[in-house]
Amino acid sequence: MIEARRLHILRAVADHRTVTAAAAALYLTPSAVSQQLTALEQETGHRLVERGAKGVRLTPAGEILLSHTNAVLAQLERAEAELAAYSSGAAGTVTVASFATGIAQVVAPAVARLAASAPGIRLRVQDAEGDASLPMVLDRQVDVAVAVEYRGAPPADDPRLSHVPLYAEPFDAVVPVAHRLADAEEVPLAELAKDPWIGPYPGNPCHDVVVLACENAGFQPRLEHSSDDFRAVVALASADAGVALVPRSALRGMDLTGVVVRPVDGVAPTRRVFAAVRRGAEGHPLIRPVLDALGEAAQT
Repeated sequence: MIEARRLHILRAVADHRTVTAAAAALYLTPSAVSQQLTALEQETGHRLVERGAKGVRLTPAGEILLSHTNAVLAQLERAEAELAAYSSGAAGTVTVASFATGIAQVVAPAVARLAASAPGIRLRVQDAEGDASLPMVLDRQVDVAVAVEYRGAPPADDPRLSHVPLYAEPFDAVVPVAHRLADAEEVPLAELAKDPWIGPYPGNPCHDVVVLACENAGFQPRLEHSSDDFRAVVALASADAGVALVPRSALRGMDLTGVVVRPVDGVAPTRRVFAAVRRGAEGHPLIRPVLDALGEAAQT
């Protein structure tokens, strides 16, 4: 008989590619992870992982088991949801990881909505970028991720996750008031090819949006200054340190003295925001109201 908790460990190893990283994500010791993998291999009668200088990879037998693991774990999530519904499950804590603007845009309004519509549900919120929040869901560190689509992100049909689209927003060009394009109604990105740029660090999903937009305009942005805090990005632009692309919602309530904000000419770069939960958990009586509240907040 295969133990489900060992399947969870197998998936974590496949996701993180090293025993040490998987152990850290699961709050286990590396030796405990190795022991559970060995036990799983004994249960199945197959070698499931191969260790090398660059980490761990699954064997063909391991890949077969992993494909069933995603279905098994999703079904267990559904079983937990139905049991929680059977016992009414009207009270409890749901942990949500979201990037900062997403917290302001949808998570905080969802907290207020739930206080009125489902007072027994308490949200615990953690600030985390989209590339960090999705692994946190898979590793069961949080229940819900509010994340941004980015290159390399799990696709919407990923068997491990269930996606709920929330909203999409454009990026606007932010240039110093003395910039040559400050008086333009719209800013063609190609005209900024020779400017110094300010933007998020690589790994931040917004970094991918900015770089891809510039590549589509025919150039690679010369990123001279980096910050994941858009207030810092705007402050640097106001000091004439460079130009930037900033999500429209991040500019709300911000001191824009010294900069001009203009829409991008043509098709504006866009970030698409979604909520994600472990597949099978979307019907849980604690999680479903949270997803509904996030969706309602996004619509308003």
